[in-house]
Amino acid sequence: MTGPDATAGSPSGEAELIARAKRGDEDAFAELVLAHSERVMAALRRFGLAPLEVEEVTQEVFLRAWRALGRFEQRAAFSTWLYRIAFNESRRLIARTRAEPGPVGQPSAPGRDDLLERVPAPPAGEPAARALDREFEVVLQKALLELPADCRVAVVLRDLEGLSTREAADVIGVGLAAFKSRLHRGRMQLRVPLAAYLGRASP
Repeated sequence: MTGPDATAGSPSGEAELIARAKRGDEDAFAELVLAHSERVMAALRRFGLAPLEVEEVTQEVFLRAWRALGRFEQRAAFSTWLYRIAFNESRRLIARTRAEPGPVGQPSAPGRDDLLERVPAPPAGEPAARALDREFEVVLQKALLELPADCRVAVVLRDLEGLSTREAADVIGVGLAAFKSRLHRGRMQLRVPLAAYLGRASP
């Protein structure tokens, strides 16, 4: 490392790691992988991939990122660029191995769009809080898998991975209006299975 800021945990540190990796520094790229691999794997799981598929696609994501790093212009965040690669690779694998269910119609029930704002949980660290988080993750993952693929990806990128609407739309290559429609449909469809955890009445 070249100094205390040269870590992927700060914007300046990540920029330095990217610059070094572009010059062929494999150790710098390994640090970027370490910093981002868990979030990439979490997104792939939520996209609907099985555990072995997640491992396979994660390896492919970072292999492609390494090969294409010289073309990364840093107009978007490095993490957003990785999500774009992850989305494309997951879509390629799904198209190759299985069919996705078709999209469903627009739900007609009214409801707020801040679906994944959680109600206050017990203090962090308490057994009840940890158990609730684990239970919520299981229910959330099952509910996500019931969504059409386009809605699922929109919810994952915007609400779970924290991308802006513009960033998420760019990742999957659609316009803002189309993305917002997918996001709204996904959020509406999740209201019923997640109602008990979100403290909202079912529509």
